[in-house]
Amino acid sequence: MKPFNGKIAVITGGNSGIGYATAKELKENGATVIITGRRKEAIEKAALELGVTAVVADQSNVADITHLVATVSQRFGNIDMLLINAGITSVSAIETTTESMFDSIMNVNFKGAFFTLSRFIPFLNEATSVVFLSSTSATISPPNASVYAASKAALNAFMKIAALELAPRKIRVNAVSPGPVATEIMDKLGLDKNVETQMINSIPLARFGKPQEVARLITYLLSDEALFITGSAFLIDGGQSI
Repeated sequence: MKPFNGKIAVITGGNSGIGYATAKELKENGATVIITGRRKEAIEKAALELGVTAVVADQSNVADITHLVATVSQRFGNIDMLLINAGITSVSAIETTTESMFDSIMNVNFKGAFFTLSRFIPFLNEATSVVFLSSTSATISPPNASVYAASKAALNAFMKIAALELAPRKIRVNAVSPGPVATEIMDKLGLDKNVETQMINSIPLARFGKPQEVARLITYLLSDEALFITGSAFLIDGGQSI
């Protein structure tokens, strides 16, 4: 018997990268999986490839989050696993950061994550596992990533309080903080070879991570193998934050 048979999982930002890889892991292990994304064509294509359900939702928009929760609860009932993965990044010196850039990053990475959990709480089964995708940026304080790093540091603080508030229902809440991983979000940064080399040189294991490697850690935390783990942030960064 597959370990996630009969379990319902929701993954925000599931059309690429770590979210896609985790959806694949969960589906292969028997879960019914719902993935979300802002781009209708991309999320439906990913869902078709994975054999999962797609719901179009912009995680920066609380109305979209409310609609997502209503759609999932009506079609599937309560859920057992929640990966809050949707996120964006952009780099800029503090001096040149615009208000619109600040708002767009915070609205997806923190506000969106906050209200996704908030709205799903009434529809979480006892012993549900929740995982936030954070980042080593909250730990290593990279220059020109102040807003992104702050959004992930806020997420880590929120995660711990959520773990305390939801513990009476045996709901576990944790965070996974990857270092540089070869995903679409990295491609969008448009790193030149020099910057890419510098990043790799900052990692003791001397390479970028793979989405599947992060997905396996997330899958472990979502499983019953991790029933005594809550309120923890896990680094998976090749030693970058040492």
